[in-house]
Amino acid sequence: MDRHDPYDPAAFQDALVAHGLIVPTGVPGGYGRGTVFEDVLGRFDALVLHTAEGDGAEALMFPPIVARSLIEQVGYMESFPQLSGSISSFEGSDVKARALNEQLRAGAPWEELLSPTGCMLTPAACYPVYPIFSGLLKEGGRLVTVMNWVYRHEPSTEPTRLQSFRMREFIRAGKPEEVLAWRDRWLERGLALLRSIGLPVASDVASDPFFGRGGKIMAASQRDQKLKFEILVPVISATAPTAICSFNWHQDHFSSVFKIRSSDGETASTACLGFGLERVTLALFKTHGFEPARWPAEVRARLWP
Repeated sequence: MDRHDPYDPAAFQDALVAHGLIVPTGVPGGYGRGTVFEDVLGRFDALVLHTAEGDGAEALMFPPIVARSLIEQVGYMESFPQLSGSISSFEGSDVKARALNEQLRAGAPWEELLSPTGCMLTPAACYPVYPIFSGLLKEGGRLVTVMNWVYRHEPSTEPTRLQSFRMREFIRAGKPEEVLAWRDRWLERGLALLRSIGLPVASDVASDPFFGRGGKIMAASQRDQKLKFEILVPVISATAPTAICSFNWHQDHFSSVFKIRSSDGETASTACLGFGLERVTLALFKTHGFEPARWPAEVRARLWP
């Protein structure tokens, strides 16, 4: 009997390394990316932008850090403290610097000699966008796209669970009915896009990993209201497929925090959709093999037009 597991995560990671697609760094979920990996990722991102080019999204770029005050404003630490990443640095005197180096050389803890900088690693690509929506929106609302690095404190040797990764996101603000219609159109559009590159995807209602006992109630409410959908594909498991795209309707959460109003003066609604660029790239290698030159012609035609 063949006991080979075609979805063994360790075997998949070993094959990615052997083909030069990823590079181990010693950081769980923090591997490097090879030239071919980056080429495929960039071409998929270009395909997403080509698909959305008629939408008129405003393209913005942000650094992989956000103000601590923003994280506090949106309530991230209340919902996802286990995923956060705060940036600290040294701000002491020469005496404290010598003490730090002595502790370092002795192999003793030295982190207590660092101070918070007021910056945090970006936990969601869409977060820097909501403050710029503040005020009265024009008729029809506003649409922004970003491609940002995201950090989640989820150290793992499983190749699709990264601590640092990139998201191509589209963020929509407007009247509730406009935003919901946009999200629903993109759910079908996203499925069609991913199927066009040969991925066996399906969609399902989902929830975020809210923390603690209260988080279970929040997650159940999110699912019941169908506020979050994901597009899933088998990468490291046939029975627990990997989410490679998500669609989130925030209702008035960010609009209330940042005083975003639709053109009629009422509190606006916001939603975002995001493609996990590393995860889509990994799904392509899992589905079609580790050598893009041997991928199906129709897939190559989409990514290498």
